[in-house]
Amino acid sequence: MYRTHTCGELRLADAGKEVVLSGWVQRVRDKGTLLWIDIRDRYGLTQLFLQEGVSSAEVIEKARTLGREFVIQAKGTVIERESKNPNIPTGEIEIQLNELNILNASKTPPFTIEDKSDGGDDLRMKYRYLDLRRNPLKNNLILRHNVAIETRSYLSEQGFIEVETPCLIKSTPEGARDFVVPSRMNPGEFYALPQSPQQFKQLLMVAGFDKYFQIVRCFRDEDLRADRQPEFTQIDCEMSFVEQEDVLNTFEGLTKHLFKKVKGLEFDKFPRMTWHDAMKYYGSDKPDIRFDMKFVELTDLAQGKGFPVFDDSEIVVAINAKGCASYTRKQIDALTDFVKRPQVGAKGLVYVKYNEDGSIKSSVDKFYTPEDLKTWLDRCGAEAGDMLLILCGKTMEAREQMNCLRLEMGNQLGLRNPDDYKPLWVIDFPLLEWDEETQRYYAKHHPFTAPKPEDEHLLDEEPSKWADIRANAYDIVLNGVEIGGGSVRIFNRDLQNKMFRTLGFTDESAQAQFGFLMNAFEYGAPPHAGLAFGFDRLCSLFGGQESIRDFIAFPKNNMGRDVMTESPSTIADAQLEELQIKLDLKQ
Repeated sequence: MYRTHTCGELRLADAGKEVVLSGWVQRVRDKGTLLWIDIRDRYGLTQLFLQEGVSSAEVIEKARTLGREFVIQAKGTVIERESKNPNIPTGEIEIQLNELNILNASKTPPFTIEDKSDGGDDLRMKYRYLDLRRNPLKNNLILRHNVAIETRSYLSEQGFIEVETPCLIKSTPEGARDFVVPSRMNPGEFYALPQSPQQFKQLLMVAGFDKYFQIVRCFRDEDLRADRQPEFTQIDCEMSFVEQEDVLNTFEGLTKHLFKKVKGLEFDKFPRMTWHDAMKYYGSDKPDIRFDMKFVELTDLAQGKGFPVFDDSEIVVAINAKGCASYTRKQIDALTDFVKRPQVGAKGLVYVKYNEDGSIKSSVDKFYTPEDLKTWLDRCGAEAGDMLLILCGKTMEAREQMNCLRLEMGNQLGLRNPDDYKPLWVIDFPLLEWDEETQRYYAKHHPFTAPKPEDEHLLDEEPSKWADIRANAYDIVLNGVEIGGGSVRIFNRDLQNKMFRTLGFTDESAQAQFGFLMNAFEYGAPPHAGLAFGFDRLCSLFGGQESIRDFIAFPKNNMGRDVMTESPSTIADAQLEELQIKLDLKQ
């Protein structure tokens, strides 16, 4: 063994022990007659001490050749530190160094291996193996490990079994774009990497494995952002002989268990909100309920007064920004610029200030009397010192724009504390959503989601009725982030066929794509339902961060590239020939 103890292990009770430590040099401090070396491993940091006249000249000379990130072995005696450091667990001791071995030298790293590094994102990702030496990333991966362990523990205790499903599967047209894999043994044919194990876990239910889970890697070739990666991890679960309520209770239990074990937090029953209410009051199907600021519709009060912008709109919607009547013109202009950004898409912003002295000031004073504006304030529950912020337009667009503004105000007012956790179930999603570009309906969740039994008959009605069909689907939301979602599944072939026809599949195309699942339904498929958590998102929220990237050991950048290994990359012509693939790249 290269060590008797780790660098985070020794305490004052170990004084007098002869020990051997191994690790990386964090820093060297040379004060002439005195020399200190900080040695680090993933467990912590310990100070090594040398003194001229006490330590051998050979050891001191070798110590002076050390640079940052050298890998060393240190042998010596544990002694009490004269100047103690209360900020680290080993801060009461140091090692009187007797022997020093350089196990491996290191080039000077391109950035500092400190909690706060001087390296930019691109540089740190290029040298990810160095970045992972930093405590924040190390602690993130430890947190990820703990979440995985506790997930397995809880689900195993609940009778779930972990089953691996294939990574090379059949490509399906619904959902995000597939990553495809050519087959040398079957020229011209391709596997797809799974976007989720959806169909396989349903087949496991047909097979009689009534409680399945898997911490599973999934792949989606889609545009990326902070909370997305081309390959990501799900906690994937499915249950038989259950209804929606059973699923919600089981996985609310899992979430509570993780919070208690990983964060030390306990929760009462999670609130529930319908999708319709989430959109009406928050403009989002994943509302952040850490703060109130619900939407209030003013359409009936604001229209018919000669202001064409409001009169020509489907909806006029407001939020009440508490205590913001003191906002300056510059601050309001900045908010206007914010909502006009392409990412938001509003054409303008109307405000109404309810000043502390009771007076009312608005950007639309020309069209509305103080009495008119007071009715708006009253409907919004505004008090002196508050300010209304108002948007208008098409209903869904205006609500989504107001959601962006609401979150921005939450940030400005300090209402989105990452250490304040507010979980929520969103239920009763639409089963289908209309796409203007293709002029057809798509599954809101996926084609295997069952409609609410009371809405099932609407599938036989005219397409104009389909927008009213509610799905037996549910999402679990945490602080404005969807961390999981699922649904009660269709388990009847006739209903599944009807769903495919609704989505524009012919019987032939449905059979070609999903025949194996449809056939399985004819052999005694049980009622079943499931849910999948976004494992990376869950970990990042537990870590108090929005980006999942620092909770994945080797992530991709926003272009889906690994800048460390320089992938994706071209492959040799010989490989292409073996696969019988010819490239015709568009310039």
